[in-house]
Amino acid sequence: MRHTRLFGLAFETQMFKTSRISYGGTAAVVTSTALVGGLSAADTTKPVIVSALLIAALADNLTDALSVHVFQESEQLDQKDAFTGTVTNFATRLLLCISFVSLVVLFPRAHATEVAIVWGALLLAILTYLVARERKLNPLLEVAKHLGIASTVVVVSMLIGHWIGRALS
Repeated sequence: MRHTRLFGLAFETQMFKTSRISYGGTAAVVTSTALVGGLSAADTTKPVIVSALLIAALADNLTDALSVHVFQESEQLDQKDAFTGTVTNFATRLLLCISFVSLVVLFPRAHATEVAIVWGALLLAILTYLVARERKLNPLLEVAKHLGIASTVVVVSMLIGHWIGRALS
């Protein structure tokens, strides 16, 4: 039985497959962080940010789950495995998006953005670390690469938010 260690905690890799959460987890974290950052930069209200997060958590998530499921079926993956992957992807994205909703609700808007960015970076770093360890790659290099890409997405989203905020005010 293989175990992966993270912060002193052992994860049994047979029960905890990063392949089941990596796609949904990455999508949820980067999308949610970018939405919070971009919409805050556009000077929107908390209800608008929460609405956008919930729409992404449901509509975009269902679309991705269906897309992944159809792809898995096209690859002739076992139906049980395809269904499990679809449900796991959906649940992962939903729970992570809801964690960002909680941050926006609990913190003042200005601080919610900062907290969401830190939370997103932490979640992505943990997920990347686990995947890198499974693949026997340098975890720090992989975390740096993934955080760099995610940071670019968030910065571009914030720039778009600032531009829209100025253009439509």
